Amino acid sequence: MDVINVTADAESFTCNAYLVPGKRTTLIDAGAMPGVEDVIAEHTDELDAVVITHQHGDHVQQLDAVLDRFDADCFAYDSHPRRTNGLVDGEEIVIGDEAFDVVHTPGHADDHISLISESTIFSGDVVVHDDGAFDDGSFGRTDRPGQSREQLIESIERILDRLPDSVEHMYAGHGGEFHGDVRDVIETALTRAEKREPKYPED
Repeated sequence: MDVINVTADAESFTCNAYLVPGKRTTLIDAGAMPGVEDVIAEHTDELDAVVITHQHGDHVQQLDAVLDRFDADCFAYDSHPRRTNGLVDGEEIVIGDEAFDVVHTPGHADDHISLISESTIFSGDVVVHDDGAFDDGSFGRTDRPGQSREQLIESIERILDRLPDSVEHMYAGHGGEFHGDVRDVIETALTRAEKREPKYPED
């Protein structure tokens, strides 16, 4: 599966926004980078769907710009003025050419979802490979209002329960993409989260 990080050259803070061409050309998160719709247009003339992992600003700030440029459906777990399709835990959705399982993964955000296929996980912010706090397995912050470390731990456990052993590609909302033993990365993130220590001690 071809995955293109369309915010890779951003000069300001944003999430990773991933374009996945295929039978249903899909954008995972819209990001916060001005002009992201122009970068998408460099790779495709048509965008079929935008899937939002959660509605923090760095993931949805440019959603209007993307949807105004492309006639795409918008999938999200919680309501949003531009949402055309709701998502529920356990639902299957086609992204590119692969079927993905929708997994509700709150803790970092109440509406957070992760997406898992036989080969790939889009994990949003619940678990990442590297983010400045940890390498080779980190987790979303839970120190802000409305966030919960306990829920996040349960969400990472839920991912591991539903993660096929064949998954070798991990695309997270922040940090670099990872290809290899994804389960080991997620298990490492879980172990670190379970220590219940501040992710960023200086905050």
